[in-house]
Amino acid sequence: MTGNTSDVLVWGPMHPTLMQSLEENYRVHKRWEMPDFKQWAGVHGDTIRAVVTSGVYGADNASLEQLANLEVITSFGVGHDQVDSAYLAARGIQLSNTPQVLNNSVAETALALMLCVSRRISEAERFVRAGKWQQGKFPLGNDLHGKTCGIVGLGQIGKTIAGLASAFSMKIAYYRPGGPYTDVAYTHYCDLEALARASDYLIVIVPGGPQTRHLVDRQVLRALGPTSFLINVARGTVVDEAALVAALLDGSIGGAGLDVFEDEPKVPSELLDLDNVVLLPHIGSGTHETRQAMADLVFDNLRSYLADGVLVTPVALG
Repeated sequence: MTGNTSDVLVWGPMHPTLMQSLEENYRVHKRWEMPDFKQWAGVHGDTIRAVVTSGVYGADNASLEQLANLEVITSFGVGHDQVDSAYLAARGIQLSNTPQVLNNSVAETALALMLCVSRRISEAERFVRAGKWQQGKFPLGNDLHGKTCGIVGLGQIGKTIAGLASAFSMKIAYYRPGGPYTDVAYTHYCDLEALARASDYLIVIVPGGPQTRHLVDRQVLRALGPTSFLINVARGTVVDEAALVAALLDGSIGGAGLDVFEDEPKVPSELLDLDNVVLLPHIGSGTHETRQAMADLVFDNLRSYLADGVLVTPVALG
């Protein structure tokens, strides 16, 4: 430790270089190693100024209640739906996340899923490994060029996806209920079902949380249609998973590429045997380079706040 005696509670195992930086600079308490958190907090809770967590771990209000002097939560990831923003605002606890640094890797994942379901890449690889090539030709896939890529949410990651899809000569359309953006020339829809009807590929990239829960529902999936595909690189809760399974089983949509699920790491068993579905274990930002950049930004936020009271990438809570 370099002399800063701030006490930091880390909610779960984090990126190795982040853990190293934390332990070199602060007095670190590891939440996941505490057999009785309430007992621990009764003795040490008042010493905690900062919590480090992630979009996976979050932080529950009952535990935070036991940290009377908590000032800040720094989270590894863009999404912060696993913490209660209203609760933090009421207590005056600040929050940071890691925006921008993962835009490209998540966008690349979206394009990879779109390519995989379009050209049947995963299915074709299984075909070769099973020795079926000797028995006949593999079925045809679909082109991306000339098709419409509908984007549900055109934030920074959505705009990065649009740029990549445009490089494949795709037409870009997007859903935004508040009206069109003035800085893009893509086709705007304020009605999600209308966007789904117009899309060959519908990419979901909006924040999770109560406001977007089951935004993509049975009606949207039916509007998407039997020759079009759903790609989800947002949060599993944004899509009505039961409706999605039903749509895939009855052929209401052409297929899906999914990086996220409603109850991770559980995946609906019905999806496991479907060749027109590509399943990933939530790896949207899962590259060495991106995770290191995220780890660096989490530490920069924490260091800046504890030194000067200012976050590098604050989240607006109210």
